[in-house]
Amino acid sequence: MRNTFGHIFTLTSFGESHGIAIGGIVDGMPPGVDIDESFVQTELNRRKPGQSKITSQRKENDKVEFLSGIFDGKSTGMPIAFIIRNNDQHSEDYQNLKNVFRPSHADFTYFKKYGIRDYRGGGRASARENIARVVAGALAKMVLKKWNIQIKAYTSQVGNIILDKPYHELNLNLIESNSVRCPDNHTAHLMEQLIMNVKKEGDTIGGTISCVIKNCPVGIGEPQFNKLHADLGAAMLGINAVKGFEYGMGFNALDKKGSEMNDIFVNDNGIISTTTNNSGGIQGGITNGQDIFFRLAFKPVATLLKTQNTVDINGNVTTVNPKGRHDPCVLPRAVPVVEAMAAIVILDHCLIKNAYNNF
Repeated sequence: MRNTFGHIFTLTSFGESHGIAIGGIVDGMPPGVDIDESFVQTELNRRKPGQSKITSQRKENDKVEFLSGIFDGKSTGMPIAFIIRNNDQHSEDYQNLKNVFRPSHADFTYFKKYGIRDYRGGGRASARENIARVVAGALAKMVLKKWNIQIKAYTSQVGNIILDKPYHELNLNLIESNSVRCPDNHTAHLMEQLIMNVKKEGDTIGGTISCVIKNCPVGIGEPQFNKLHADLGAAMLGINAVKGFEYGMGFNALDKKGSEMNDIFVNDNGIISTTTNNSGGIQGGITNGQDIFFRLAFKPVATLLKTQNTVDINGNVTTVNPKGRHDPCVLPRAVPVVEAMAAIVILDHCLIKNAYNNF
């Protein structure tokens, strides 16, 4: 089972949602980096449940404990091991799901692959595993900050409520000003209302998250099998509930002509740039110095608080009516996870490029 992500800067995660802890080992962290543990905790707090009335009411402190790789407040260059203990499990809520396959969950596939599954909260397949990614992403952000590389993700659509303004017309400083993490307060209010209405029905709703990466230098990414957009896509599609990834103009380019889509090069006072950025900052799998931007499609959360038809492990037709505390919409808590995975990929590729430069 593959539990490691990355090439030079890597994260190996472990743990289950109802186990003792979720944890990880980060390898490839450059030495001598100031480690701001309060920043790591802030990033975890952005993801943790119980933040608002539109998220799961599970109460987890999500306090990170670093076990190695840090001395006198700085990274040593050795593996950084960490854990986040699980505190508020209600495993009894899942007892009735022990022998039942929940629709659109990983219950069936995990059982058929391994012959055994942890039915408590989804076990390893739970989105709670994402906290390891957030810790690793926070560490990566500390390095990227030295190069002024900035990563901002935000909720851009919930159901049929769409924020249709280009990111450069938005005040991205407003992302954290509302519970849905949308940088337009009017649109955010409509999104929150929709999520609350869906929650009252015992149902769930999906949408999109957009992400912008600024100040990434030219030349990040590999030309063939590790194109930057391919590694970003792999990182994002590995996040629970993600069903689609597009960068630049993406699918919006399908009805356009090449003459409308080409990014024309210009010489701006000795600096080569482009008049447009339809490529999303990546050409030939390598950064061109423009902003990187991409968008993710998230499906509605699979756990509904209403009865659904299904089968049990013996193939008998039955019904499932889950209990517990679940998100009616995953988007608000997924925003920091998207940023974290983007930071891991960008730092990893920066380190690969540095290896070339130092050869």
